[in-house]
Amino acid sequence: MKLLIFAGSTRQHSHNRKLAYVAATLARASGADVTHLELADFDIPMYNADLEARGTPPDVMRLKQIMYEHPAWIICSPEYNGGYTALLKNTIDWASSPVKSDPAWTDGFKFSRGKVVGILSASPGALGGLRSLSHLAPLLLNMQCWLAPQQFALSRAAEAFDAEGALVGEAHHKSVQAVVDQVLWAAHRLTA
Repeated sequence: MKLLIFAGSTRQHSHNRKLAYVAATLARASGADVTHLELADFDIPMYNADLEARGTPPDVMRLKQIMYEHPAWIICSPEYNGGYTALLKNTIDWASSPVKSDPAWTDGFKFSRGKVVGILSASPGALGGLRSLSHLAPLLLNMQCWLAPQQFALSRAAEAFDAEGALVGEAHHKSVQAVVDQVLWAAHRLTA
C-alpha cells in the first residue's frame, strides 16, 4: 500500500515533523510503501486567485500528482491558536484548486477523493494539539476523504522524543501504530 506522510510544519525542530518520521518508520515496518514528504521541498506561494490565473505553480502540480498517487495519507498537524497551520491550509487550498488549463486536473477533488487519511498531532501542551485535529477533520471530509476514526494527539511533545527522534513512551508508540494500522487496513479494503 502506498502511504503518503507529511507534517503541516517546516520548522527545523518541529514536533510534528518528528512525529511524521516516527509514523513513516512504523508504516515501513508494517510493509507500507511510504513517501515521507517535506513541505519545505515545495515552492508553493500563498494562495491567490490572481496568481493562479497566471498559471498553477509547477510545485503545486507536482504535489497534486504525488497526493493523487497515494491511496492513503497520514497528516501530522501542529496546533496554532487552536487550529491547524496556515501552511497546511495553504497547501490544501492549492492542491484542491481546479486547473482549468489542464483537462486532467479540472476536478478539484481528484487529488483527494477516496483517500484514507489518518491524523496525528503533537504539541508541548496538555492536549497535544487535539484542537487542530478537530478543525482538520471536517476539512478532510469536505475533500471527500475517508477519515480514520483512530487519531492521536501527543501531549508534552517536548519531552516525548529521544535525541534520535524516536518516541520515548511505549504507550505513545502504540497509539501512533494504531493510527498507521487502521489507515493501512482501511485503504487495503477500499482499494481492493
